[in-house]
Amino acid sequence: MENSNGTDTRDANGRSRTMAAKADAPATVDTTPSVPSAPRSRVSNLDTIDYDKIIVNPPTVGERIYKYRYFYLMAIPVLIVLLIFYYWPMLGIRFGFATYKLKEIALQKGPQYTGFANFAKLLKSTPFLLAFRNTLVLSVVKLLLQTVVTVVVALLMNEIAHDWGKKFVQTVLYLPHFLSWVVAASIFMLILSAGTDSSGNNMGFVNSIIKVFNHKHTGVDFLTSTKHWRGVWYIMNLWKETGWGTIIYIAALAGISPDLYEAAEIDGANRFQQVWNITLPSLMNTILVVFILNLAKVMNVFESVFVLYNSLVYSVADVIQTYTYRVGIVNNDYGYATAIGLFKSIISLILVSISNRVSTKVRGYGIV
Repeated sequence: MENSNGTDTRDANGRSRTMAAKADAPATVDTTPSVPSAPRSRVSNLDTIDYDKIIVNPPTVGERIYKYRYFYLMAIPVLIVLLIFYYWPMLGIRFGFATYKLKEIALQKGPQYTGFANFAKLLKSTPFLLAFRNTLVLSVVKLLLQTVVTVVVALLMNEIAHDWGKKFVQTVLYLPHFLSWVVAASIFMLILSAGTDSSGNNMGFVNSIIKVFNHKHTGVDFLTSTKHWRGVWYIMNLWKETGWGTIIYIAALAGISPDLYEAAEIDGANRFQQVWNITLPSLMNTILVVFILNLAKVMNVFESVFVLYNSLVYSVADVIQTYTYRVGIVNNDYGYATAIGLFKSIISLILVSISNRVSTKVRGYGIV
């Protein structure tokens, strides 16, 4: 190839000199770091979807039942028991608003509805008001005593150094809980019996010891004395239930960090100071929870009283449930007895509601 001046511009290989210069020039390396390009997402088009407008249809009731059908089948026996023994008897609430005695049943007459006459009667009834007062006194005092004694026993058990000793004490304290109230009451009757004749035959253990020191002692019948009966009842309840109640506190004590006690010991705190400043504050939340839960059950007092009381101590021992038993089962006044039971249930509901509110304030969540 020649230019306008007639000069040949091709090299020996027939390439133009410009192209040959570019080909023979050394290659330059780009040292600037390369930025990898972002991979293209396969679902990049989904970025334009408004998820708030997506509607997901929940499964229907039939679909959920079919999915969990085997669980429902297993629950059927429990449901039948609940319906028969808990909900079906609630239909008898209507008798609380009627006069319904054994006479009407024998003559095959239905209940004679009288409105709120039974409730007006019980609020004016001296035996009922006495039973209501005794229920509150016995339950509240027992609750306070049992809370204090259970915490103290749990703290003492926690101080036992040897594991075998702690297990032995726990076993001894737990055993009374597994006895029925009938057996527990029989044991206390044998211990506290005043004797059946002047020679002291069949005299109980306590009266026998007193007689050893005082030969003129004729025996104190603790179970027929209005002065002593409540004390015996409190002791029997503490003996039977204290050991079982310590389980919760023993578990709470096991959760306290040993580092706290080590730090207190380094600071010179003795054992009592460690218990007062570390153990009790750590247990306080558990104590409040157990107390609130038991407060909701203060009206449910029957068996422990029924197996121990008698007609001589009605003034200090008769509670709402034993009074209901005598009115409904012994005297066959089913309408009035139903009204008493319904009144007790309303009071229990109020106490549960109060306990639930207190629990919400203390723990941040309720008990129901």
